[in-house]
Amino acid sequence: MPILLQINVTANWGSTGKIAEDIGKLAIEAGWDSWIAYGRGNPTSQSNLIRIGNDWDMRIHGLQSRLFDNHGLASKKVTEDFIHRIKEINPDIIHLHNIHGYYLNYQILFRYLKEYDVPIIWTLHDCWPFTGHCAYYDFAKCSRWQTECHDCPQLKSYPASLWRDRSTKNFFTKKDSFLGCRNLTFVPVSDWLNGELKKSFLSGYPAVTIHNGIDLSVFTPAETVKEDSTQKIILGVASVWDKRKGLEEFVRLRKLLPENYHITLVGLSNDQISTLPDGITGIRRTENVRQLADLYSMADVFVNPTLEDNFPTTNLEALACGTPVITYRTGGSPEAIDDATGFIVDYQDVEALARQIVTVCETNAISANVCRKRAENFYNKKIVFQQYITLYNNCLKQ
Repeated sequence: MPILLQINVTANWGSTGKIAEDIGKLAIEAGWDSWIAYGRGNPTSQSNLIRIGNDWDMRIHGLQSRLFDNHGLASKKVTEDFIHRIKEINPDIIHLHNIHGYYLNYQILFRYLKEYDVPIIWTLHDCWPFTGHCAYYDFAKCSRWQTECHDCPQLKSYPASLWRDRSTKNFFTKKDSFLGCRNLTFVPVSDWLNGELKKSFLSGYPAVTIHNGIDLSVFTPAETVKEDSTQKIILGVASVWDKRKGLEEFVRLRKLLPENYHITLVGLSNDQISTLPDGITGIRRTENVRQLADLYSMADVFVNPTLEDNFPTTNLEALACGTPVITYRTGGSPEAIDDATGFIVDYQDVEALARQIVTVCETNAISANVCRKRAENFYNKKIVFQQYITLYNNCLKQ
């Protein structure tokens, strides 16, 4: 049977880890032997698992990144050990996801991949592969990555560097490492990122967009009852709330909405919850997807004021639960909705965001059934991720 090896910072945990797990399940159903190599956590999986390195190595890698701005260039010994495992497994397809995250040396890995010369699929979940430092650059309004990174305006953003700016050297190290693979196909998860890829030094490689998918049997409309029927609930969800995800936008938004509009935010830390103003309820991150689906179903509208993003699955989860979506016009976030399922608001126009929220809540013009239907038509993970299996098979035929 053909052998698939996926590589990601997590396995069966977090958005990218769950995507890798779901792809692995479909591969197994199609007769593949599936392996997932990962960097952190203690996951379970239907695929065979390989941990790259250990917690101690990740701490050292993180420290080096902060001191020297050399993210992805530590972890030399564990990467060499991992390459020995690749040789033992002898995969027919190697599928990369996030190879950043303090666990892997990309320079050593790609040196080997060029020698191994099997088809490589690389799903892009962010912009890190073609920048000299950051995973996103919209918020900084930076376009230096299109020619040559330098004087990075986002040193303190992930992967944070405390003082050293190595962005120019990182840019050319990535360029030298990633160019020259004879059988590499990129899979951006949004049309927006596909367009950004075409502006980068990786533009010469073939690329095909495959959007993210979700489990429609879990994210489904639920019968929920509000404690106060006159109250309108605005929901926001993120795995980590920071400036990029729009936490400050919600604080500004609260001041513009009527008194009976209440904001609920899921995924906050205890410190963030303690600082929330009246009218905003904070909930810690939950891995209970049924509870999350209930929150989506109870909300009158899902709001995603992300300031930079690729193709957030939270938009898809809301639609699947029959909840309309309002998002800023940034990255690939608007791609999830159409005129019948939500609104797109200009970047950081909080007043327009408030107006559209009131429009959705007061007119009931957007049907829950139409939102659900869009999720069924375009974001069923069993159908969406089947495109990867087709891509694998096509690569093996070439």
